[in-house]
Amino acid sequence: MAFALLAAPGRLAAVTERIVVDRYSGLAISGYDPVAFYTDRMPRPGSPDLELRYGGAIWRFVNIGNREAFAARPDVYMPQFGGYDPVGVAHGVAVPGNPSVWSISGARLFLFYDRRRLQAFTADPQRIIAAANRRWPEVVRTLSP
Repeated sequence: MAFALLAAPGRLAAVTERIVVDRYSGLAISGYDPVAFYTDRMPRPGSPDLELRYGGAIWRFVNIGNREAFAARPDVYMPQFGGYDPVGVAHGVAVPGNPSVWSISGARLFLFYDRRRLQAFTADPQRIIAAANRRWPEVVRTLSP
């Protein structure tokens, strides 16, 4: 899968935020519903009939309620670091996360490249989140606009 980087609008997200998007389909997080991670506690593929454009990406949802929740608060439901793996970000590297390997920590959704990175995160999420937050501005500068 190929990825493109698109800036999120500054209204609800930081101007420097980038989102992992499939360059061919325009889908964020491979078409999975970002709200379902919270409501269903599992990744669920969204429907092409329930799409919303936000932040230069197409987001899909499993139902209208999830789409409306996202539309009202995308800053809450979007994956942290635009869907990049927080372990990679903590090391200064932009590695796209996989929606099948995820965690919610501190009420935020995190996507991981693989299970090994998820395990490293769950061992000490606060340390990795803090390191990733410090390195995120540096990582963003390495991404194409």
